[in-house]
Amino acid sequence: MTVPAEERFRLALRLRWLQGTTVAVFLLLAGVFWYYQVVQHARFREMAENNHLRTMPMRAPRGVIVDRRGEVLVDNRRALMIAIVREQSRDLDATIVRLAQVLDLDDGEMRALVQRHRREPTYRPIVIVPDATLAQVAAVSARRLDHELSGVIVQEVPTREYPQATLAAHLIGYVGEASEQQTTQDGLTAGAVVGQSGIERIYNRLLMGEDGSRRVVVNSVGREIRTLDALPPSEGQRVRVSIDAAMQRAADDAFTALGYAGAAVVLDVRNGDVLTMTSRPAYDPNAFASGIDRSTWAALNTDAQRPLQNRAIQGRYSPGSTFKIAMAAAALEEGIVTPDEKIFCPGGATFFGRFFKCNAAHGHGWMDLAHALEKSCNVYFYTVGNKLGIERIHAWADRLGLAGRSGIDLPNEVPSLVPSPEWKRQRTGERWYAGETISVSIGQGQVSVTPMSMALMMASIARGGERLTPRLVTDVFDGDAWSPAPREASTTAPVGPRLKPETVAAIHEGLWLAVNGSGTARSARIAGRDVAGKTGTAQVISNEGKARAGANRADLRDHGWFVFMAPKDRPEVAGVVFAEHAEHGSSAAPIARHLLETYFAGKDGAALPTFAAPAVPGTVVPGGPAAPAAPRRPVGTTAAAAGDGAPW
Repeated sequence: MTVPAEERFRLALRLRWLQGTTVAVFLLLAGVFWYYQVVQHARFREMAENNHLRTMPMRAPRGVIVDRRGEVLVDNRRALMIAIVREQSRDLDATIVRLAQVLDLDDGEMRALVQRHRREPTYRPIVIVPDATLAQVAAVSARRLDHELSGVIVQEVPTREYPQATLAAHLIGYVGEASEQQTTQDGLTAGAVVGQSGIERIYNRLLMGEDGSRRVVVNSVGREIRTLDALPPSEGQRVRVSIDAAMQRAADDAFTALGYAGAAVVLDVRNGDVLTMTSRPAYDPNAFASGIDRSTWAALNTDAQRPLQNRAIQGRYSPGSTFKIAMAAAALEEGIVTPDEKIFCPGGATFFGRFFKCNAAHGHGWMDLAHALEKSCNVYFYTVGNKLGIERIHAWADRLGLAGRSGIDLPNEVPSLVPSPEWKRQRTGERWYAGETISVSIGQGQVSVTPMSMALMMASIARGGERLTPRLVTDVFDGDAWSPAPREASTTAPVGPRLKPETVAAIHEGLWLAVNGSGTARSARIAGRDVAGKTGTAQVISNEGKARAGANRADLRDHGWFVFMAPKDRPEVAGVVFAEHAEHGSSAAPIARHLLETYFAGKDGAALPTFAAPAVPGTVVPGGPAAPAAPRRPVGTTAAAAGDGAPW
């Protein structure tokens, strides 16, 4: 049968259309393939590589911290970290739930943790367990092989370690994950481990180092196959501090043996190095190294003993009779009294219509300045305080380091307070009354100082009136050599003219008698070392208040102070011991004695002493010298003023 010409034409047309369409489709496909394979080659190659290449951050170890003799105070150790990488997780919510079950953690808290990091890049690991146990690592690793925990990684990271535990905890500080404020203000990476207190915080830039990275090949479940290349991290700089670890341990041992809370500071009066700075009770910074748990943090913050507070620079207390040293310097320098001038003490005195008692009910009789310091005669210092006036008392206290901040290279130092008329006007809007000066003159009233400021005052007295700025970090090791550390805190301190030689001689003599004569600090005596010092007892509450409390509550007992320097005529060290609720200043003196014995043993290369607590607070330490005090040197003479060649 013959096909009509018209039908053949239509069939040929459909065939040509089909051929054209087929050719067009193939041309389109060829064009698309060319576009993606040639034009977009670089983009899709990167995407393909990213499916099996990962850049893993490598945390830099922080710099090691050593004491003045090279003993390691802070180091690093290797820890295993468990983290979630959201980019690799097929089902993030399911991963969180399953990981919480495997690690026996709260999935709600884990979800909240992931939510806090939601704005960070999805490739950045979110740390779930910063310091995992081997059992936790094994449990996670087994389930990763079964594709059960996709997006969960286990990584080895350097973690801060404090091998000495609580030793020097308050001055060293602790580390933690950078807060949102720190990442914004300091330009830190989210999740970075940074110093949060103490030296760790102040010198964080030196200690941090530079993080590295590692490019690795992973399979479809994110398991590492091999490392392509790595940029190793750069460890933070090694830091040397002025602390003597042996003396630091000696302070802690003594406080523990006596059962006191408190603080102790010892300064090298030649350069301002802090040889000891302890605050008791302390805390263990290892608890913070891998992220502190809520219960431990809550316990530290609710503890009535306030273990997180650095009492040395953050606790303010009435100085009691130790303030009389500043009064003595002011009175002599202002010409209110001379070293040999005597004031009669009948057991009390009346000022502005009010009777003020002396610490000796029957009085001390006629007192010159050195013996007034030895006996801590209140009447003597009431009298000179009344003549000085509060403006001059404040000015001299400030000059000696008792007012304001010391300038030590630590954060959050609290300023000491020695009142003035201007201070009272600003605070209360009232004028200063002369009767208030009488209480201030014996370190009571509104005087409130830190132990550090008391140590600074003693260093100033030891140096003949020249004030130092205490320092903790002395040197930094850059990989080749030690070099002086940059000062991270203010080093400005008012420096006036030196005290007159007769002022220095009289005060040094009085402090020497308080320890080596018939004063209250005899338990600090060390044969052949010429220790000079002064006790002080500071009321926590008035006697009337104690009576109203109706019980002998430990938290209402008086505080005990002991300030000291040694040796008397050529001082090398000066410091303070503050014993909280110890009732008497003499209770603090045995701690100072142990510190000084440890200092001199280290200096002489001798065996370190062990602390022997006195049987009764305030008595001479067993084994201490029982020999009578050496005859008093004449006060105010040329020989005494010269200080036997003292360099200060």
